[in-house]
Amino acid sequence: MRLSRGLRAAAIALAMLAGAFAPGAARADSGTIRFAVLKGGWFVGASGGDGALFFHGKVYPVSIGGLSAGLVFGASRTSFHGTVSNIREPADVTGAYFAVGGGAAVIAGRQVIVLQNEKGAQLRLTGEQIGLQVNIDLSGLAITVK
Repeated sequence: MRLSRGLRAAAIALAMLAGAFAPGAARADSGTIRFAVLKGGWFVGASGGDGALFFHGKVYPVSIGGLSAGLVFGASRTSFHGTVSNIREPADVTGAYFAVGGGAAVIAGRQVIVLQNEKGAQLRLTGEQIGLQVNIDLSGLAITVK
């Protein structure tokens, strides 16, 4: 069955209009984030810290809290920085992030991690770690944009 030119043009216009108003990854934006986390533990670890989200020329304070379980020994401070993608507003960064990972720091170390929350916000982070810590664990991190 062949569609007339008018009907075909109307169908294309309708599809384009629907795409313009539908939320999607193409409409998502990105920003940068920096935060410092203190982590310590013995088999079960806890972490906390604060930092800032930079989005559309504004600075939004963030707070960090988390727990980890597995092989966790020692204490460290890690300064993370990186990008936040797939967000439409600062509140999209707020949420729970989970990771399975491992690392070690004897005086100094480096970490690279990619995390995603339930809203689809993705963090790509690198960090400089200072302290004495060894970990192979399952970690949960909660980020709150204030």
